[in-house]
Amino acid sequence: MKITPHEHNFGAAIEGVDLSAPLSADVTAQIRQAWLQHKVVYFPDQAMSHEQLEAFSLAIGPFGDDPYVLAIDGHEHIVEVRREPEEDVPLFGGTWHSDWSFQPTPPNATILHAKVIPPVGGDTHYADGVRAYTELDHGLQKELESLEAIHSARKPYSHEGVKSGGGDRRSMTLLPSDEALKTQAHPLVRTHPETGQKALWVNPLYTIGVAGLSDEEGGHLLSQLFEHMRQPQFIYRHRWQPNMLGIWDNRCVMHSAQGGYAGHRRVLHRLTVAGSEPR
Repeated sequence: MKITPHEHNFGAAIEGVDLSAPLSADVTAQIRQAWLQHKVVYFPDQAMSHEQLEAFSLAIGPFGDDPYVLAIDGHEHIVEVRREPEEDVPLFGGTWHSDWSFQPTPPNATILHAKVIPPVGGDTHYADGVRAYTELDHGLQKELESLEAIHSARKPYSHEGVKSGGGDRRSMTLLPSDEALKTQAHPLVRTHPETGQKALWVNPLYTIGVAGLSDEEGGHLLSQLFEHMRQPQFIYRHRWQPNMLGIWDNRCVMHSAQGGYAGHRRVLHRLTVAGSEPR
């Protein structure tokens, strides 16, 4: 197995392993260690069936709970992220986010398998919450560690949110619900349960406020943090290829799907790995 890290050890390519075949305990442990160390890892040239993709996901951990999006028929844990050439609605996943951060136990990992990749555009950008936290002033770090952020799915997945986002004109089927109006408090600075690293753990899509602060105060603080987290030195820009499989750690990374491929189809298959309560 060959592991090639990117700058700052954020992101790495892994080659020399066939993910369509059953993985030994040793190989699985090596993959998990690389994922924990580099936060975003990807495997080129991995042709896989739905069943093989599910088997690999289970090698990483139990399936996560994926609300508000319709799964592939007969495969309740695989969501097809599809955009057709003529679509003119906002990108699915285009706003910076950490997957399902509004859940009581958000997913540890997201797995994405590329099927149809446009010749231009369609990248995914990732932001390193660990380095973003590390480079804050020490006093601000301590202040943030005492705060809880409020998360909700209301912006993209409430009935109003799906309608305003052109949900009725998407090739993907979204499932709006009043459940999306609920809120969930999580630590603003999250300690990774496996590495012990601290990370800024807020995102523009699902984080709607800060507990104990007014809407204006909380909004101002979050805007400052989002701007800080999106600085170029914290970003890894990933270019997909057909049959490439990627995994990232939602406990310390936020991501954003990029456009730039109007007139082309883009199709990927997505699963999540169940997580634990943020602390």
